[in-house]
Amino acid sequence: MNLLKKKIILIILISGIIYLSISIYSDLGALIVSFSNFNILYLPIILLLSLFNYVLRFYKWEYYLRIIDVQVKKKDSLTIFLSGFLMSITPGKSGEIIKSYLLKKVINAKISKTAPVVVVERITDFLSLAILALLGSLFFKYGIIISLGTTIFIILSVLIITNKNAFNKFLILSSRISLLKNFTSKFQQLFDSTEALLKIKPLIIGLILSIISWSFECVGYYLVIRNFSNDLSLVWSTFSYSFSTIAGAISMLPGGLGITESSFLIMLNTKGLSLSDSTAITLITRLSTLWFAIIIGIISFLIFSVRYGNLEIKEEQ
Repeated sequence: MNLLKKKIILIILISGIIYLSISIYSDLGALIVSFSNFNILYLPIILLLSLFNYVLRFYKWEYYLRIIDVQVKKKDSLTIFLSGFLMSITPGKSGEIIKSYLLKKVINAKISKTAPVVVVERITDFLSLAILALLGSLFFKYGIIISLGTTIFIILSVLIITNKNAFNKFLILSSRISLLKNFTSKFQQLFDSTEALLKIKPLIIGLILSIISWSFECVGYYLVIRNFSNDLSLVWSTFSYSFSTIAGAISMLPGGLGITESSFLIMLNTKGLSLSDSTAITLITRLSTLWFAIIIGIISFLIFSVRYGNLEIKEEQ
């Protein structure tokens, strides 16, 4: 946990440097003027839209837990789910696997059983954003290769990790390797949970929930833009937000830092907004989404720590 804290602090410091660099590049004086044009009364609405995103994603989390027959009290489930937001600044949000460790702490659920829930959450989130980005790319003729490539990659990944024949061959191979044969039962549990979660019905339900939930943040992004320009539509804002978020995700940088922001800036700038206005929109959006989620994650993790103590998990047998 001490190592985790140090890494989070380091990423926050790097984020500060990135944002300061962007601000200086945009001309601090002009940026301050741009910020003054933002109607602060919009902020509660934008944050509320982000909360709607989290509510629907929590429902998806609960739905997935029911599928693999993991029962946990609602308040504990919510605290664990929100604690995962602390890991939003890890590459591809991979650090959200901490939710499986928290479940292990609370109800002694096997990590090999619950980890696929986190993986499938990310798959449906990324696929929903990729689909929104792809539709926008085809309509606006921008970034088609990136959007199409990402969508195809995710779909192929789903087909590969749910291929039973391929898994059985892997299981036979791993049983012959001394370093892996002791993990055969865990591999089987991982596959069973993943297969159950990625069946057609739960995949479609998860995808629909993800598209709706992320659309709330797209609307929030649109409201931020409306403070600076009336020329950009909700459709374009949805495309821009989805595309930029996917670009940050596939970069595998913590929280997509630098890449997501750059994508926002470039796309806004090409639409005629000044660099200072584009920067203000980008920073306000990221504070209302990424960093708002991280703050919620920190608070939730502190609540979890008070309730259950430090996170020390014994190795699974």
